[in-house]
This record gives sequence, C-alpha cells and structure tokens, in this order.
Amino acid sequence: MIIFGTRGYLYQLAILTLVCGWCGNPAAHTLRKRVTKFTLFFVPLFPFSTKFATQCTFCGGEQQIPKEQAEQLLAQHAASQGGNPFGQAQGQGQGQPGYAPGGQGQNPYQR
Repeated sequence: MIIFGTRGYLYQLAILTLVCGWCGNPAAHTLRKRVTKFTLFFVPLFPFSTKFATQCTFCGGEQQIPKEQAEQLLAQHAASQGGNPFGQAQGQGQGQPGYAPGGQGQNPYQR
C-alpha cells in the first residue's frame, strides 16, 4: 500500500502598508506565499503549486497576485526598511519596550 497526497505550507513574507482593494482603507497587509507539496508516506517531496496573495488586516479581504508583483512588493519593502523585511529595529535591544542591558533600568509595566 502506497500512501501519497499533498500538504500546504503558508509563509508570511512581509507586512506592507497598502490601500485595500476591498474596503478602500490604507491598512497593513500581509504578503503571503502558499506552497503545496506532493507527499509520499507523509514526507513532503517537491512543490507543485506556489501562489502569492496579500490580505488586509482591517477587513480580511484577500487578493491573489502574480509572482512578479510579489517580488516587486518585497523588494520595495526591503529597500524602505534598510534590508530588513519585517521592519524591526536592528541591533541589540532596540524595539523592545522596557529593555535595558544587564537587567538595569525600570520596567515600564511595573508601578
């Protein structure tokens, strides 16, 4: 008996600020890549379908986009974020509220 099938994988590539085509609001959109792989005995072997889409975080509307447009959006986002695709601050401790090296400082959530 040979067991085969498919399995889907969802990757979040970036978070972009775009005007939504569904609701018309300028909101954050997630750029996602959905890959479907062929499996044999529950082991993923090779991808046979790759699709890209953006999803509005305001209304939940999802729009499929071609690979070329997804790569262009990702390149523009990476260039605007200084090469960091997720827009997080680089360096030790930056972007973390209440962080102080060596445990020094005051916790802003404690009173």
